[in-house]
Amino acid sequence: MKIEPKIMRGVCLTSHPEGCEKEVLNQIDYVKAQGPVEMPKRVLVVGCSTGFGLASRITASFAGGAETLGISFEKGPSAKRPASPGWYNNRAFDKAAAAAGIKSHTIDGDAFSDGVKDEAAAWIKENWGQVDLIVYSLASPVRVDPDTGETYRSVLKPIGKPFTAQSVDFMTGSISDVTIEPAAQEEIAPTVKVMGGEDWARWISRYKEAGILAEGVRTVSYSYIGPEVTYPVYREGTIGQAKEDLENSASTLNEMLKDLSGQAFVSVNKALVTRASSVIPVVPLYMALLFRIMKEKGIHEGCIEQMYRLFSDRLVPGKDVPVDEKGRIRIDDWEMREDVQSAVSELWDKVTTENLSDLSDIEGFREDFLKLHGFNVDGVDYDKEVDLSAE
Repeated sequence: MKIEPKIMRGVCLTSHPEGCEKEVLNQIDYVKAQGPVEMPKRVLVVGCSTGFGLASRITASFAGGAETLGISFEKGPSAKRPASPGWYNNRAFDKAAAAAGIKSHTIDGDAFSDGVKDEAAAWIKENWGQVDLIVYSLASPVRVDPDTGETYRSVLKPIGKPFTAQSVDFMTGSISDVTIEPAAQEEIAPTVKVMGGEDWARWISRYKEAGILAEGVRTVSYSYIGPEVTYPVYREGTIGQAKEDLENSASTLNEMLKDLSGQAFVSVNKALVTRASSVIPVVPLYMALLFRIMKEKGIHEGCIEQMYRLFSDRLVPGKDVPVDEKGRIRIDDWEMREDVQSAVSELWDKVTTENLSDLSDIEGFREDFLKLHGFNVDGVDYDKEVDLSAE
């Protein structure tokens, strides 16, 4: 069947298998062109199928020569419906790794569950014995607590009072004011339960107890801070509470790993188009302005460029990792440069629906969003009938 993008309220409901595979191969080509990176050789990526997790896995294997185990929960295809983009990405990665003679294995399941943690642990014991690096890049709106069976759902809302700001429909280019009502008190704790550091700590503690963390093991999770204009809905909102919890978990994990000479880090990354960030009000407009400024200055990065720089410049085995006063790796350093942020702020005060195309890189945002789902990828014939299975 032929597949076209179907987009509703910032969510793309379809994906293209050949486009997804080509995008994975493009990222592989990028890291190979940059040159080899010194990395641990046994790498577990929790949340491996898209965005930063996928880029971490690609960098590890195709720049660092690492064997990888990936965990993600993706939806496969049906007779009439394509799979989620992550489902195609995983298969494209494993196919490319096999062709390159690099060992990889992907587990499709709920990473929040103890069953998947145990399945991954059994694979590690059988194939590696121990793991050297655990990347935790999980993004999910729902989590079932494995101890109680209770289901928690996250919300993206401000805290304390409503928040009104301009936002953009990135497919139409229409800018309008959006008001988001504040979270109820009972919505905040579940968001932290889903998106905070509790599950990350559970992975590490179970694996330490199982004896499969190698001497000198490192683990890294990903966070975001951003500019003041997004604070009410992001850093000071429910998701910000969860990110604070995630960042605080790194201190707990460092204590837990001390006897293994291990370390835990949170990397604060740049604002990028992901399936999650695309639906956060205000954020797409900020990113469209940011992308224009960073491209003009020659410092724009996508997920793969960010992760290559993280592992080649910051998380280098055997070397001290540069961190900020709170112990965080700041790979958002180029985004948060004063000259970049002042330029974005100036545009923020001027942008309207009428001048959006002139003042921003809304086309670049839209293109990145479509490529996440395998569309608008160079070299793909979208008029051709495709096999949904991608097997």
